[in-house]
Amino acid sequence: MWFRRDLRLQDNRALAHALAQCQEVHGIFVFDVDILSPLPRQDRRVEFIWESVLALDAEIKAHTHAPTTGLIVEQANAVQALVQWAKALGVDVVYANHDDEPSSLLRDARVRGALAEHGIQLSTYKDHVIFERSEVLSLSGTPFMVFTPYKNAWLKKFMGSDAAVQPSIAHPQRWGAMPQHAKKLPSLQALGFEKTNWSTLGLQAGSAGARLLWQDFKKRMPHYKTARDYPAIKGASYLSVHLRFGTLSIRELVRHAQPQSQLGCEGSAVWLSELIWRDFYHQILHHHPRVVKSAFKPDYDLIEWEKGAAAKKLFTAWCDGQTGYPLVDAAMRQLNQTGYMHNRLRMVAASFLVKDLGIDWRRGEAYFAQQLNDFDLAANNGGWQWASSSGCDAQPYFRIFNPVTQSEKFDPQGKFIRRYVPELADWPDEALHAPWVYAAKKGQPLGAVLGKDYPLPIVDHAVARNKTLWRYGVVKSQKVEKT
Repeated sequence: MWFRRDLRLQDNRALAHALAQCQEVHGIFVFDVDILSPLPRQDRRVEFIWESVLALDAEIKAHTHAPTTGLIVEQANAVQALVQWAKALGVDVVYANHDDEPSSLLRDARVRGALAEHGIQLSTYKDHVIFERSEVLSLSGTPFMVFTPYKNAWLKKFMGSDAAVQPSIAHPQRWGAMPQHAKKLPSLQALGFEKTNWSTLGLQAGSAGARLLWQDFKKRMPHYKTARDYPAIKGASYLSVHLRFGTLSIRELVRHAQPQSQLGCEGSAVWLSELIWRDFYHQILHHHPRVVKSAFKPDYDLIEWEKGAAAKKLFTAWCDGQTGYPLVDAAMRQLNQTGYMHNRLRMVAASFLVKDLGIDWRRGEAYFAQQLNDFDLAANNGGWQWASSSGCDAQPYFRIFNPVTQSEKFDPQGKFIRRYVPELADWPDEALHAPWVYAAKKGQPLGAVLGKDYPLPIVDHAVARNKTLWRYGVVKSQKVEKT
């Protein structure tokens, strides 16, 4: 069993098939050097994966009641490691769950071919979504490009069996003993990485960490519809990193949310919709892999984005949380300090970069990909293309978030801003959303001095909005020419 983005024993589809079909099963995880090499030496995701692999190894030993079992762990090229161990163990089949990112599909094709040369099969299964690839199509048999009809078709197609528990904790006696020549799980340092601030964030990796968050969120799910937009309160599920690395089954989440939704729980219905968005973006990536580098709507690749030294300075200010717009800065500082950003703020921060600063959405997407603990290519790409209006079912290009009104609406008392922009902590609530306006009207409050301790706005939103409408005019003119 080749574990990848499914670091759990319970409700694991490929593992269930392996245990049902084979007399003896071994588990392996590969710290793929091709993936790890470009990463910084301090990376919260690598630490999360390492801790989750450590937990999975312990879980296997506890489940089988045999200290001789466990997880084979390698730091190597995935193709070479899989072939080497498959041959050494004399296996007939390597089991794994799907990973539909383009680079992962190429890797799996290489693994499949290399194993086939030795008469070994690679069997893969759907596990990280409810419906994948071409399972939800329009009546004409084409992929959906708009979310609402996709969601309606998803709900119509869904049956309880689609989220059924996979019996992957059956047959514990079929786990094979660890080979004598298997290496011990390497330390994080041995992998070439250093500890991050992960442990100070109050987060726990592995299935145990996922289950703690899930049990907590189940109690709060009825209030999700109203609570999810306010970053200063505990409204989100915080499960995204566990979904990304599969320490919790998507089926378990849907098994709870879907019946509650049918019973009229609005919070459950909205959260289920968010899980369906996740499926939607994965099928978009499957059918349109070009979105990794290009706009889903090709006309939007004609837009002239800001470039040069001035653009670089603006981008750096955005990355560092030094734009002069407190809510945007608080969001970016949360990302930089914790690897997490509240979903409402992801939209605000993305809109600000693209439509206030005129920076190519791909630069923001790449920065999020580098910083987010829960980075998932399909969701990150879909979110950024939504914010930039270049994606499928995206917001219209003329819809531009106002960072001040967003701040007033979703952080009215400035609790979130004060947490991440402590320079303004002593300022009154009404001053926190547009401090330069407050200072001009009522004078400089005690504490931070604008332009010295905290920056003045690097752009005027009203001016930027007009420039954005002009910038996106190329899209409008293209549509006129085509008609």
